[in-house]
Amino acid sequence: MPHCPVDDGRTDIFYRTYGGGPVKVLLIIGLAGTHDSWGPQIRGLAGTDRPSNEALGGAGAGGGDGGVEVCAFDNRGAGRSSVPADKSEYTTKIMAKDAIAVLDHLGWERAHVIGHSMGAMIACKLAAMVPNRVLSLGLLNVTGGGYECFPKIDRRTISIAIRFFRAKTPEQRAAVDLDTHYSKEYLEEYVGSSTRREVLHQEYVRSILSTGLQSNYGFQGQINACWKHRMTRTEIESIRSAGFPVSIIHGRHDVVAQICHARSLAEKLKPVARMIELDGGHLVSHERTKEVNQALLELIKVSEMKVVQHDWTDLPNNSPGLPETTMSTTRTHAEGDLLMCNGIPKAYQGPTCPHIFTKLLMRRTLFLTEFLSPE
Repeated sequence: MPHCPVDDGRTDIFYRTYGGGPVKVLLIIGLAGTHDSWGPQIRGLAGTDRPSNEALGGAGAGGGDGGVEVCAFDNRGAGRSSVPADKSEYTTKIMAKDAIAVLDHLGWERAHVIGHSMGAMIACKLAAMVPNRVLSLGLLNVTGGGYECFPKIDRRTISIAIRFFRAKTPEQRAAVDLDTHYSKEYLEEYVGSSTRREVLHQEYVRSILSTGLQSNYGFQGQINACWKHRMTRTEIESIRSAGFPVSIIHGRHDVVAQICHARSLAEKLKPVARMIELDGGHLVSHERTKEVNQALLELIKVSEMKVVQHDWTDLPNNSPGLPETTMSTTRTHAEGDLLMCNGIPKAYQGPTCPHIFTKLLMRRTLFLTEFLSPE
């Protein structure tokens, strides 16, 4: 099995590669996810979801002109990678070092780096740490970590949280995961004579039965990484000044990672960042596969072209943030629309001093996670 040793050999990171060619893409999955959660993107980018070492001749089908080779791996604490017992061994910086070690192990000098949710936080850290090794940066359903990990507070999300902590069987956990990952509208669509919810529920149950639930050590550790994640001004500037294009892709109906935080990050990263909002939930990569894959392929393509920064970004030029060059663009949301989080205008939520109600709820959630999460 392909493993990459890290931490002086104390930890192993399991990975898979797909396709083949000069274009290299590193996929970093989110909380509790495994490498195969990237299935729709692996197929869309590499042209196959068959691991390279299992394909005829040792390589899979190429992903178009020039060929694309994709690597997806299990973060520490999940899947077939090692599960450190100490929460201090889980931070987005440490996990970014894991990803860099995978690049080194594969002999990839530079790559297009794409992350989802917690994986997008890790991708940000990686890009700030080694910007010279990043060709482009794709951030799906990302937040800035800490209190920004707290979902929108409404009856639906509270119900989901309660059901999550009470879930004891694969069937119960699968039902909760569906409401967490997808928009309500998507789940209610019919595929033949069954709804997507019915079809996906069966798939999720089979997956849980075959792989098991994430261990408590891994879950607590990855939660710790999300909670402690921060991107400093210096790190943001390191990404902005590197010059590679950034696409921030988010589902408008994401109940886990609020879209206002993704918009805020995109504003900080302008003029190198493009904000793409799609009708979908937290797993917008599965719900809107065609649109997401198209956006990622465009990101990869534009990184190989000499594109002026203001021609790439589509963010407004009157947003607060770090100093930047002037650009002419179009708003991605309704003119005059305030960025709202938990019903509170974003302007009133300082980056280091969030609204006290949000902070208390976040602490309560972490407390419940600590003592009620399934073993």
